[in-house]
Amino acid sequence: MKQNIINARVTFRKSPIHVLEKFAFKDMPNACLTFKKNSSVSECVIIQTCNRIELFAASDNPNVDKIKSTWASLTGQEEGVFSDTLEVCENKDAYEHLLKLTSGLESLVVGEEQILGQIKESISVARHAKASGKRLNKLFDRSIRIGTRIRNSTGIGRGGISLGSMAVKLAEENVDDIKSKHVLLIGTGEAATMVAKSLKKRGYAFNVTSRTIERSMGFSQTLGGKPIKFEDVLSGFNNYEIIFVATTAPYFLVTFDRMKDAMKNKKSGAMILDLSNPRTVDEKVATIPGIKLMNIDQIAEMIDKNMKKRKDKVTTVENIISEEVPVIEATMKRLDAEPLVKDVFTNANSMRIKELQKALQMLGETDEKRIKIIDELTKAVVESIVSAPMNNLRRASEQGSPELLEIASKLFNYKKKE
Repeated sequence: MKQNIINARVTFRKSPIHVLEKFAFKDMPNACLTFKKNSSVSECVIIQTCNRIELFAASDNPNVDKIKSTWASLTGQEEGVFSDTLEVCENKDAYEHLLKLTSGLESLVVGEEQILGQIKESISVARHAKASGKRLNKLFDRSIRIGTRIRNSTGIGRGGISLGSMAVKLAEENVDDIKSKHVLLIGTGEAATMVAKSLKKRGYAFNVTSRTIERSMGFSQTLGGKPIKFEDVLSGFNNYEIIFVATTAPYFLVTFDRMKDAMKNKKSGAMILDLSNPRTVDEKVATIPGIKLMNIDQIAEMIDKNMKKRKDKVTTVENIISEEVPVIEATMKRLDAEPLVKDVFTNANSMRIKELQKALQMLGETDEKRIKIIDELTKAVVESIVSAPMNNLRRASEQGSPELLEIASKLFNYKKKE
């Protein structure tokens, strides 16, 4: 009857981006449903960003080996790859981890806001696919509300550096006078949006491209940049000194051969910043003379500086989380009692209706007003008798008393419905 919440994750903290991308799922709804089918879990939500792939699942008997096996099967890997990369936690630790995610403490850039939107999207995808249920829905809804409140009350997200801002800052540190350079942004998704906002804020002109010119035009109307055709970009890398790549393409867009040809007649060098997951810039590009290639792994030093400046706010957030975790824990434990409570109320009401109908038949009662009064009376009687023990059962569940739940299940002849 007791359901556990398990979190299994691979993140930037233990895996560089070129390793992390191998754990990503191509079809999120299908992955959620596959975990439900093959990993002994009743509910599943997946959070997937360029810095993390995380699974949250509900199960009465969590099996990490089955989770590894399913994950490996979905991503075409051997199970052994998880030995040094997979982190796992359950229940209280999982609740704390999710709150750190929604408040921004676990982000590569502390306090960045993008992760909150990504978590909202993750639970929305799971709901739509019918992969999540009452436990994960409640856990995520509450964690999102708490994370939002924490951000508003502490200002943990104010003054922080987004992934896009960091990428632009890296370009500024490595390229002189960006305003005089030709800048290209490939992509129109979330990461590209952050880059565009940062470029626009600093007054840097840039070209933007995507799979379709219509998408590039729509993007540029909102976020700036000059839209250009995707086909022109692939044959015109030699026109740019700075290239930001932020796409979700499952293959290399910026290939070794394309960049080698581009550099043949190019007088100046080029800096490429790959923010994609999986990577869309071939690592071999970095071996071409005149090219500097950077990715998320290389901004760790800037993250450390950002953390030091925000130490006081981090402490405040941690204190709030430590107060909220026990509340969430009690709420989740209470859910263990709900199937039994619902079953008891349903059975009691069924017996009430059955006996009420017999009594009305014996009395020959046909007056609708009187029937309604008698019906409400029997409802009140059943409610008053059943409510007190059921509320006590809920409280016992909140306090972590599975023994009482087992006894109550036997007393009320409750059998878990699969």
